[in-house]
Amino acid sequence: MMASIALFLLMAVSGREVTREIDVFQAMEMRSVIAFFMLLPFVFREGGFRAMRTGILPSHIARNVAHYVGQFAWLMGITLIPLAQVIAIEFTAPIWAALMAAAFLGERLTWRKCVAIGFGLVGVLLIIKPGAAPLDPGHLVVLGAAFFFAVSFIATKFLTRTDSATKIIFWMLIIQSIIGLIPALRAWTWPSAGVWPWIFVIAFTGTFAHFCIAKALAHADATVAMPMDYLRVPLSAAIGYFMYAEGVDALMAVGATLILVGNLFNLRRPNAGRIPQTPA
Repeated sequence: MMASIALFLLMAVSGREVTREIDVFQAMEMRSVIAFFMLLPFVFREGGFRAMRTGILPSHIARNVAHYVGQFAWLMGITLIPLAQVIAIEFTAPIWAALMAAAFLGERLTWRKCVAIGFGLVGVLLIIKPGAAPLDPGHLVVLGAAFFFAVSFIATKFLTRTDSATKIIFWMLIIQSIIGLIPALRAWTWPSAGVWPWIFVIAFTGTFAHFCIAKALAHADATVAMPMDYLRVPLSAAIGYFMYAEGVDALMAVGATLILVGNLFNLRRPNAGRIPQTPA
């Protein structure tokens, strides 16, 4: 789990460095293509390309359209607002997922979920500070990313009933490469030598952080493993402070704390081990 946290944080840093020079569409396309070749050893370990066949391709397509939009908004967000705010707002995704699961999957909206939703919404308002300062478009962009990640959560929960994690990531990389090809070509500029290492880093971290989560959940309950992921908020604040001179005000700290407390409170319910996790 600590490895996954390190990879996610490194992905945020590499994403910011890459998008300083190349367009977000191009960064996403290069990430998907390079990560596909990085995934091949896992594909062949499970039986090769024949084993990657799926009978629910439309569901994979729907999931990856939502995830592609979420990824685009997330990468755009890290260029607009401090890293700690991006990560804190990203953690509202489980809140939107809970609402969608109740609306579309028939899951019960328990009082614990309602408390978590309330904490999360108040936390977002404290971070965004509507009315107290001009609205930063970056906050809305990252909120949009969290919403589409939640859609992806729900779709992934459906996909895991029949397909393995490797198969889900395999189709993710293929579908997102196809989706992003034309936008990437329209914005294409050849990266400089200094950016290429960051491109490989974002491809690696964006793919294998989720394998680390899967491994962690194979050895521990979600109630043990997933709360560790919330370390990304203070750690991203530290990275933002030391690398980019980004400050953290008191309202942002309180808002992030409320979002995390709401998620932790929801994890304490008896069936917490069955909570769907962040997809690749």
